[in-house]
Amino acid sequence: MSALIRKVWESMPHRSASKSSHNSASDYDQLMYMQSSSTGDFDRIPIDIFMQILKILGPKESARLRSVCISWKFLVSDNRLWIYFLQRQPDPWDTVFFAETHLRSGYPLQVFPAQMHDLSFMHIYAQRVQVPGALIIDGGSGYCKYGWSKYSSPSGRSATFLEFGNIESPMPSRLRHFFSTICNRMQVKTSTQPIVVSIPLCHCDDTESAKGSRRHLKDAIYSTLFDMNVPAVCAINQATLALFAARRTSGILVNVGFHQTSVVPILHGKVMYKVGVEVVGMGALKLTGYLRDRMQQNNIQFDSLYTVRTLKENLCYVALDYEDELSKDTRASFDISPSSSFTLSNERFQTGEILFQPRMAGMQAMGLHQAVALCMDHCHDAELTADDNWYKTVVLAGGSACMPGLAARLEKELYGLLPTSFSNGVRVLPPPNGGDSAWFGAQLVSNAVVIVIDEVLSTFNTSWCMTRKQFRQRSKRKVLW
Repeated sequence: MSALIRKVWESMPHRSASKSSHNSASDYDQLMYMQSSSTGDFDRIPIDIFMQILKILGPKESARLRSVCISWKFLVSDNRLWIYFLQRQPDPWDTVFFAETHLRSGYPLQVFPAQMHDLSFMHIYAQRVQVPGALIIDGGSGYCKYGWSKYSSPSGRSATFLEFGNIESPMPSRLRHFFSTICNRMQVKTSTQPIVVSIPLCHCDDTESAKGSRRHLKDAIYSTLFDMNVPAVCAINQATLALFAARRTSGILVNVGFHQTSVVPILHGKVMYKVGVEVVGMGALKLTGYLRDRMQQNNIQFDSLYTVRTLKENLCYVALDYEDELSKDTRASFDISPSSSFTLSNERFQTGEILFQPRMAGMQAMGLHQAVALCMDHCHDAELTADDNWYKTVVLAGGSACMPGLAARLEKELYGLLPTSFSNGVRVLPPPNGGDSAWFGAQLVSNAVVIVIDEVLSTFNTSWCMTRKQFRQRSKRKVLW
């Protein structure tokens, strides 16, 4: 220890200057020299030196020093020390902070999130290290992303819910096939592994029929997974998870899905169906199809729709000013393979333009900016909170929403469409994690909250999930009723 102290001391030639910058140094000094917890010569260690020693020792050894005396217990428990340790973990600090202040309390979300001084980051660090994590399954509308919550990204991709039956009326046997396929690929023993599932956007009306259909889908997911002996399931709407990935709990989520684009108002983590979810019948498939048609019209030969989709993902963008872009030389090339290269010109920005001008693709529908403006108008009229700013943050999600320029163009169109007093403060954010936003939102939820299931530490708060035991008890009550 003496060698370590000497090393830290020598590394801090300007210690006296830095010490004065700590606002709470005097508070530490009072505790450091408490006679009731004397540690002999160690009592004379300056606070800044002691904190540097703790940082070098690391979280495990620092935690052990809490048992030495009262003053050391206080110092080791300091939030700033454990924030330092958390900032050196794989998860970005801003996502950790958002999850712990906004999501840890569970659902429904608090209107006013927890403050830093209300949390013990030492306790949070210990939980995040100890919990085994969860299996995340983001169904998606194009393809499924799955992986461990402790990993930095999804482990794999597969066919989505749609490939295993009609999502509008899910069949338990096909859902079981879907979940079993993923669990087998992940080599998961389902009886010990909690699972987070994103619920695809569907049945977006506020009618009793739509509410019943959403409940039916959620129950089918729960029932299927609990029949597979999964101990706990957390099923959350895909749009809500994608919004969480942008470190927001309220706003408008624009999901450019496989078949359609949904404009979803979300307040405190809850989809506001009563306000109205706007749906535009145009998604990734239509964009790819339009590019294919344009390539055929220009006699550009290709082998498959996969080639077209790859070109869309690598060459297409959204012009800030469509008319101005027509006068520019926008040619660019991309190599699909060493022997296959393609060059596109106007097709590059005309593909994304159909989101704003659907008539270019022969569709009679609202443009994306019009759908978002209509949703904002409904949110304003609903007067759900005293603060109207909650719906002025628009977050994009979905693979096709990653086209460069889409966020800037949508924001420009909204400012031109909405009254000045109404549009003030409107922001459009690009997909925070590319096409995997919902998966990363599920990761935030699964890593932020903790529950004990059958005496095994897991990763959910009870308000976020349902255990197998709770589901069976609820099913029995329904039968009795």
